[in-house]
Amino acid sequence: MTRPLDGITVVSLEHAIAAPFCTRQLADLGARVIKVERPGAGDFARAYDARVGGEASHFVWVNRSKESLTLDLKQPAALAVLQELVADADVLVQNLAPGAAARMGLGAEALQALHPRLIVCDISGYGDDGPYRDKKAYDLLIQSEAGFLSVTGTPDDPCKSGNSIADIAAGMYAYTGILAALLQRGKTGKGSHIDVSMLESLAEWMGYPMYYAYDGAPPPPRSAASHATIYPYGPFPAGDGGTVMLGLQNEREWRVFCEKVLLQAALATDARFDSNARRNENRDALRAIIVETFAALGTAQVVERLDAAQIANARMNDMAGLWAHPQLQARERWRQVGSPAGDIPALLPAGRQSAFDYRMDAIPAVGQHTDAILRSLGRGEADIAALREAGAV
Repeated sequence: MTRPLDGITVVSLEHAIAAPFCTRQLADLGARVIKVERPGAGDFARAYDARVGGEASHFVWVNRSKESLTLDLKQPAALAVLQELVADADVLVQNLAPGAAARMGLGAEALQALHPRLIVCDISGYGDDGPYRDKKAYDLLIQSEAGFLSVTGTPDDPCKSGNSIADIAAGMYAYTGILAALLQRGKTGKGSHIDVSMLESLAEWMGYPMYYAYDGAPPPPRSAASHATIYPYGPFPAGDGGTVMLGLQNEREWRVFCEKVLLQAALATDARFDSNARRNENRDALRAIIVETFAALGTAQVVERLDAAQIANARMNDMAGLWAHPQLQARERWRQVGSPAGDIPALLPAGRQSAFDYRMDAIPAVGQHTDAILRSLGRGEADIAALREAGAV
C-alpha cells in the first residue's frame, strides 16, 4: 500500500533520542531515512546498554526502518559524500552540538541557498540563538530547566520522569514540524528551516502547571503519583497488597463513589468533602477512609466495584505487565522486526490507519548500508575501497 511519505528522503545527522525518534516516525510513514553514524562505534546510544539480545534498549526503540551510513565528517571526502546525498534529499535533520553543522557548511542558510526545496530541521537543547544556545543539554537537565522536576515527585524529593520526556517532546515537535513543512512546500515549492529546542518543547507540555502558578500564585505541589489538585485521584492500596489507581473528575462521580464503592452515601455531603477544593484540603482524612474500605477487599474486588460504578481506574502495571497487556494483544499491536540481534518484538505506531500499513523494517547494524548508498551515488568499487582505507567511511 502507498504510504504518505513514500518517495521522501531524509538524511539525518543524529544520535541519542530526540532526532532518532523524530526520523523513525518519518520512516514509519514510508520515508527513506539515511542515518549518518561515526565509523566503528556509530551512534553512541548503541552502547547505552545491551538489554535486547546484546543491542541497546534506547537504540532499538528509535532506529528501525533506517539505513546506516558511516561517515567521518572531519574528512573532506566523507563530507563530499554527505553533500551529494543532501543534494537529492527532501529533509535534513541534525542534533549535533550547537554550531557544528554550520561549521561543516551544513547550516540551513547555506544549504537552502543551494537547494531551495530542502527542509532543514535543527534539534538542540535551547535553540539556535539566545544566551543558553551553547549550553550543554541532556534530558534530565532540560527537565530541571523546564520546571518539570519542581512539580514531579514527593513533597520531600523531586523526581525525574522514568523516560526521556524532554527528548521525546523535542522529537515529536520536530516530527510534526517536518510534516507541516512538507505540506507547506507542496503549496509554495520552497523548503524551510525548523529550529526545535528541547526546552521550548517541554515548556509547552508544562502549560497547565505554569498557568496554575500564573501571576505569582503558588505552583502545584509535588504529590507523588496522586494528582496535585484533584482528589481522590491517584494510587490506593488494596487489602491483598495490590495497588489501584483511580480518578474522580466531578461531583456526580464523587456521589457515585461514596454510594457504590465506599458504601457510605452520607459521606457525599460531609462538609469536609462536598467539593473538590475541600476534598483536596482534607485529603489525609479522606485517604484514611478510602484505605480502610479497600483494606477489606482484594485488588480485583476494588476494580470490580469501581468498574460497576463507572469510576475511572487502572492497575499499576510494571514493564512485564505492559509487555503482556491484554488490550495491546487484543488489538494486535505487536510486530516482529529484524535487528543485528535477530527478530525482536516492536510496537506499532500509535493510531490505526485504514489507508496504509506502517513501515516496520529492520534496525540496522553500524554502516550496514554504506556500500549500497555509495554505489547509488555512482561511486565505483575502487573509490569505495579508498574511502574505507582512509577511514572516511
